[in-house]
Amino acid sequence: MGNNTPVFFIRDGIKFPDFIHSQKRLPGTHLRDADMQWDFWTLSPESAHQVTWLMGDRGLPASWREMQGYGSHTYQWINAEGERFWVKYHFKSNQGVKTMSGDQAEELAGSDADFYIRDLQDNIAEGNFPSWELHVQVMPYEDAKGYRFNPFDLTKVWPHSDYPLIHVGTMELNKNPENYFAQIEQATFAPSNFVPGIAASPDKMLQARIFSYADAHRYRVGTNHAQIPVNQPKNQVNNYSQDGAGRYHFNAPSVPVYAPTPSTALQPLSRLPRPAAGRTTASSRSPHTPCTPRTATSARPAPCTARCSTTAPRPACWTPSPVRWAA
Repeated sequence: MGNNTPVFFIRDGIKFPDFIHSQKRLPGTHLRDADMQWDFWTLSPESAHQVTWLMGDRGLPASWREMQGYGSHTYQWINAEGERFWVKYHFKSNQGVKTMSGDQAEELAGSDADFYIRDLQDNIAEGNFPSWELHVQVMPYEDAKGYRFNPFDLTKVWPHSDYPLIHVGTMELNKNPENYFAQIEQATFAPSNFVPGIAASPDKMLQARIFSYADAHRYRVGTNHAQIPVNQPKNQVNNYSQDGAGRYHFNAPSVPVYAPTPSTALQPLSRLPRPAAGRTTASSRSPHTPCTPRTATSARPAPCTARCSTTAPRPACWTPSPVRWAA
């Protein structure tokens, strides 16, 4: 989840459908109506913080390159020792932050409605790759219980004086899409796509988006949207998924499509037969150290004496290592 503001209009997902309806068009005339927007905002006092962002200078960025980015929500980090921390993401533009006036925006809307996308496309094509420095705010797990306001409230920010920014790395955009529809329109980002070491928080809006975004992708792109090349995971995926519109990858006939079975009941998912043709969708292999599976000569598996632990490295929340991404 990402925005160019650190907050949002609402703190509870139950209001989201009404909020979206109020920002759209009248059902009869299909015209925009300011009364709908302001009805919702003024009768939902928690929206005041976001409205000041929207109606202030920062509500009209000069370009996509010259604005900040925020994860907005609170997420959870879990390190290799099982210690938990609450975290917020901040992307600081290396191009600086520039805005435009209302008059400039009104003129551009009529003269070049594609200004933002054209600016980004042209700059990347010319080698002027925009980049952002990724910082995080890290809150110790126990701090949330007694903090002076709800740290999971999406309408509020964490003061930097309490939780200063910690630099993590750099994100750079250095390649334009080859086909806009295939690689942009069909992209299915969702805050439910966690990697080991990152998890959700009690943020009510995040909980709603964890469900609704993936659900929207299944409707908008298709049941097997994660098999489209732009959305495919980089690692091997093992699951019991089958069928559905747009199915491309599939398991070998010998791989069960359900669990448990007599041959797999005592085996972790990571020990199941590998798919014969590429990746499938849904969750990745089990992240836990497997215990000894049943063998042909033993009626029962050997006892697992090792403490199960994650195989993937976890981020060290208190000393994040500098990394660099290129998209």
